[in-house]
Amino acid sequence: QVQLVESGGGLVQAGGSLRLSCAASGRTFSRYGLGWFRQAPGNEREFVAAISWRGGSTDYSDSVKGRFTISRDNAKNTLYLQMNSLKPEDTAVYSCGANLYGGSRSPRNDYDYWGQGTQVTVSS
Repeated sequence: QVQLVESGGGLVQAGGSLRLSCAASGRTFSRYGLGWFRQAPGNEREFVAAISWRGGSTDYSDSVKGRFTISRDNAKNTLYLQMNSLKPEDTAVYSCGANLYGGSRSPRNDYDYWGQGTQVTVSS
């Protein structure tokens, strides 16, 4: 089992940057595929980015490709999301998830564990 805690959210102006972190507990962290998802009010949770257990494979939604970068540090049990060129439509609660498949998977139903989320608000 793994527990996930996100941090790094906040209020930023359009065009700015934020880096989210997701700290994990558990000795098997390096075997999980990891992902970032977001949920805006009135919307379903949607896929943002994912990374495989070794970090060799990544996947991004079209809406963030070229602006966001997902990475992980298995020695620190931490997942990151660097977000650049932020837009007001990026405003949402961002959550990290872990999947037992180990891959960079986009379907939210593939994920077994979730953090509580961190709020990101982008002002215009």
